[in-house]
Amino acid sequence: MVDSIVEKIVNGDVRTAAKLIGDIDNRVPGTREILKALYKHTGNAYIIGITGAPGAGKSTLVDEMVRDLRLQGKTVGVLAVDPTSPLSGGAILGDRVRMQRHSLDEGVFIRSLATRGQFGGLTQSTRSVIDVFDAMGKDYIIVETVGVGQDEIDIAKSAHTTVIVVVPGMGDHIQAIKAGIFEVGDIFVINKSDRSDANKTLHDFKAMIDITRKRSTNGGWEPPILMAEAVNNKGIVELLIEIEKHRKTRKALSPESIIHNKKAIAQLELIDMMKIRLVEEVLNHITNSLEFKECLDCIVDGTKDPYSACDELLSAKLPDGLQQS
Repeated sequence: MVDSIVEKIVNGDVRTAAKLIGDIDNRVPGTREILKALYKHTGNAYIIGITGAPGAGKSTLVDEMVRDLRLQGKTVGVLAVDPTSPLSGGAILGDRVRMQRHSLDEGVFIRSLATRGQFGGLTQSTRSVIDVFDAMGKDYIIVETVGVGQDEIDIAKSAHTTVIVVVPGMGDHIQAIKAGIFEVGDIFVINKSDRSDANKTLHDFKAMIDITRKRSTNGGWEPPILMAEAVNNKGIVELLIEIEKHRKTRKALSPESIIHNKKAIAQLELIDMMKIRLVEEVLNHITNSLEFKECLDCIVDGTKDPYSACDELLSAKLPDGLQQS
């Protein structure tokens, strides 16, 4: 069964891949075995992360990027990581309302995934879906994340090139200084650059990049700042050119640097995966126990406070010294 699914996905079967992605997002048992078998078929796609504040026009930018990449004959997978619906737990914006003109293109596969409250814009489901697209043989995988902030720059851990999208007049340059995104952004795009204060935003970003570059050489790459009007398809060609330049710069790194970068990414993803697995398994074990139900009843009837209940439930799971905080 697993071998059959893997074979279909490697051969580009969209229906099989879509079902697997749905199972991954819903955490259906058995998907891990499929992902394990798929992993050896990954590592060939180029992953582009697109992130920025809500309203920056990221989806329009991605739509135009897909169009131009298809004109070049490249196949594309798009993951739109959306805010979670408080009612259904699913993505608020589905792939059906995104990029309608690409819906019938066999060379494009678009999916939306929910953040499920995950800070950083990426969930383990997203990383797994990246592997599915990669195994399908997509040339490029574009991951559009929810936003930019102190805890929302995880895309840089998984993307080969990270593009930060901002717009004039929304305080993005101040937000960027707070979040430290200059350390993870490879390319900056000032979208909606026809606005009157676009030049001020450009000036502020140039100043910040100069400061950041003094602290870190970032492998010799100097992040460019591009002006764009995605809705009018302006600046998209230039963006793709800069992405290709960054790709070549990455390839030109020494073998030691390449291995170091791969090891750092693998370490981060493995630790994240273990965190999720540990939390899920421990929580499931505790919340399904009789002790948990008894503590809930005691909290409700006022005979026990939630702090004491928490300490009691975790006392058997945490080493001494970690039980109090």
